[in-house]
Amino acid sequence: MEVVKSLTAKRLQILLFEQVGQKEYLNSTKTSHMTQHSISRIAVIILGVIMILFGIYHFMRPDNLIVFVPDFLPGKKLLVYIVGLAFILTGFAFIAHKFVQAAGYVLAALLVIFVLSIHVPNYIGAADADMKTMAFVNILKDTALAAFAMYIGSEARNLD
Repeated sequence: MEVVKSLTAKRLQILLFEQVGQKEYLNSTKTSHMTQHSISRIAVIILGVIMILFGIYHFMRPDNLIVFVPDFLPGKKLLVYIVGLAFILTGFAFIAHKFVQAAGYVLAALLVIFVLSIHVPNYIGAADADMKTMAFVNILKDTALAAFAMYIGSEARNLD
């Protein structure tokens, strides 16, 4: 059945190519690629805006975030500001489309560090079901964002 579908799809492509001509067929595939490229750029820009906003939040409300810094790290407020600055810089890199590869990998590394040093310990040490659930959701969220950031870093050249 799959072979028939594959042959049928291939035959439709050939018929389309013969009917509309080579130029129109190539233009239609080019338009499709341009649309996919535009959607990719929009997704990266949206992530950039969110990272900038979250980075600004680090400067506006550092005391709300200090509680997430592990106890074994000194200079908690300074670390919150450094992370906020990193988020702002990666956000601007994504929006301006400059240093996207480096920004993607830096953001991914930061998020993996957060998962391992903050969210997993919070999950393990959660005192009640609500805290455990929140830690689990944060593990999933930051892991997914790290994966997206790695993808952005790996595809930076293709987003031009």
